[in-house]
Amino acid sequence: MLDRDLAELYGVETRVLKQAVRRNIKRFPDDFMFQLSKEEFVNWRSQNVMSNADKMGLRHPPFAFTEQGVAMLSSVLNSDKAIDVNISIMRAFVLLRQHLNDYKDLKEQITKLEKEMNIKFKDINQALNYLLQKDKAVIEHENRERIGFKTDLKKK
Repeated sequence: MLDRDLAELYGVETRVLKQAVRRNIKRFPDDFMFQLSKEEFVNWRSQNVMSNADKMGLRHPPFAFTEQGVAMLSSVLNSDKAIDVNISIMRAFVLLRQHLNDYKDLKEQITKLEKEMNIKFKDINQALNYLLQKDKAVIEHENRERIGFKTDLKKK
């Protein structure tokens, strides 16, 4: 999550949130929080439709927080609202993780079913091809010209 979104949720200004993070920077290693690079920042800004007033507040690349970084923010922003918001965000992350696990299980089941069906369809296809080849051979056998001694029974 980006710093401006978290600041809005916590009910503080983005600069206040950033200031609190900078004062406690040891609590935010790279896997908890990072700052967007200049290139990422330009790309992100170009993908968001913003008014000039919004752009004026975005002179510096924002901080991006991971789940652990959001959890750490509750210890940095010490207010009742910050604690309540943090609990809500943590619950949302847990739900997201559960949905991803459910999706993963569903994906594995679909893959397994797909493999089973492919095997069955392959067997059915082989059986149909065998029957078609057999029918073609019977037709060719009946239509071929007979050789050897011929009797003309119909003339008698």
